[in-house]
This record gives sequence, C-alpha cells and structure tokens, in this order.
Amino acid sequence: MKSLPYFSRGEVIRGFGRGSKELGIPTANFPDSVVDNLPADINTGIYYGWACVGNGDVYKMVMSIGWNPYYKNTKKSMETHVIHTFKEDFYGEILSVVMVGYIRPERSYDSLEALIAAINNDIEEAKVKLELPEHLKLKNDNFFTSTPILSSAPPTTTASTSQTIMNGH
Repeated sequence: MKSLPYFSRGEVIRGFGRGSKELGIPTANFPDSVVDNLPADINTGIYYGWACVGNGDVYKMVMSIGWNPYYKNTKKSMETHVIHTFKEDFYGEILSVVMVGYIRPERSYDSLEALIAAINNDIEEAKVKLELPEHLKLKNDNFFTSTPILSSAPPTTTASTSQTIMNGH
C-alpha cells in the first residue's frame, strides 16, 4: 500500500457503542468525512500506528477500517483503539493518527469470543511492530505537534511537516 504511512485527523464521534460495552476494547470513531477521503489503495482491514487525542501524548494504536463483518455493518467505518487507558471518553476531541502498517484483512468470526481474541492478537502484534525503528520514528512526527484546528472546510492533503489539518500523506 503506497499510501502508508497515512496521516489523518478528525473529530471523535459516537460509533455503534460496541467497543467498550460488548468487546471491552474501546474505540474512537472518525466521521464519514474522514472515512470517505481514504485513498483507494487503503484496503479494508486492520492497521497499526500511532494516535494522539487533542494535544496529548502519542500512543500506539490499532485501527479497523471497513464494515465489521461480524456485525454486518452497512456503513464503512474507521475505528481506532488507542493502546492506553483513558480516564474518560473523549467525544468531540480531535484524534490524530498515522497508520504505518497493515496487519490483516477484516473477517467475520463464529463467536464474540473469537472476535475479541483476534482483536487482542492484533493489539499484541501492533505493540511489537511499532517498536521497529522505521515505525518508532513516526511517533515523533511533526504531525502530532501541529495544532489541531477544526474547520468546516474539507481536509487538505499536505506534507507531513505541515502545520495544517491533514487527511493524507
């Protein structure tokens, strides 16, 4: 996927409400405007990378892009699990992410337990892969130190050293 690493930023919105409650794995969801601007070569599936809420610290993350076949969603989503325990929800905050690698395609599971086990395996794989020097350096990218600004204008695509809102690379 030539679009990786892929930098994206957007407001955290309410999703399907399953991450924390049903799976025990909270996720932050991007609005359709962010999902709809993904490059064509970003396939559905599970990705890993870095995430930052507002102007906070940068943490490891895994992200599901697609229709979540287990739940048979009819709407494509980008659901980010930040590998960190937050004290409270952060709906309305700006989430900045860089997707650096692909783990696997999305698939359906025979049980909720099998889905949870797969997600936990994805999290462990992400933790290991993000320690590689080529991925670790992106944790300190200028993208995470730029000031997130909400705008009603569509996101712009610029170089990763830019201080503007970015959806692209």
